[in-house]
Amino acid sequence: MTQALVIVDFQNDFCAGGALAVPDGDAIAGRVNELAGSEAFDVVVATRDWHPPDHGSFTDHGGGWPVHCVAGTPGAELNHALDPTPLDAVVDKGQDQATEGYSGFEGTPLAELLHERGVDHVTVVGLATDYCVKNTALDALRAGFQVTVDTNAVRGVEVEPGDSERALAEVRAAGASVA
Repeated sequence: MTQALVIVDFQNDFCAGGALAVPDGDAIAGRVNELAGSEAFDVVVATRDWHPPDHGSFTDHGGGWPVHCVAGTPGAELNHALDPTPLDAVVDKGQDQATEGYSGFEGTPLAELLHERGVDHVTVVGLATDYCVKNTALDALRAGFQVTVDTNAVRGVEVEPGDSERALAEVRAAGASVA
């Protein structure tokens, strides 16, 4: 079985001091780097929110989120705590101003990249459990991959208490392993 690690949106704006900081988001760095540097994965990919300045998800443009991860800004860069050495690819998402872009598969070449490399199984980690991790995991299942979400390497926004647990339950119910 060919395994891929997909590191979802471990970016400066989603970590401490960022425009849309996920509570305790920085805490995943050690586990993410441990997984990425291990021999367990044949392919390691990071996704990035890479929004245009007028993205529809921003409150300034009618959306529900503050301005975050604007393409080319320091906030959109991968977090400094992420070791880039094991990365085989970085996939930018959320570039269509009319869509949320929560999934690493939506409007990106991620599925093709993984299929071209013969990947059967995807482990999803990153930020945020209740939005981009959940949607990336669900779309990975839809694309035909076996999926695991490593709960030691995800954190959620928790707009409402329990959002992350509900997201993980949804992913589990869809057929993913949540460990």
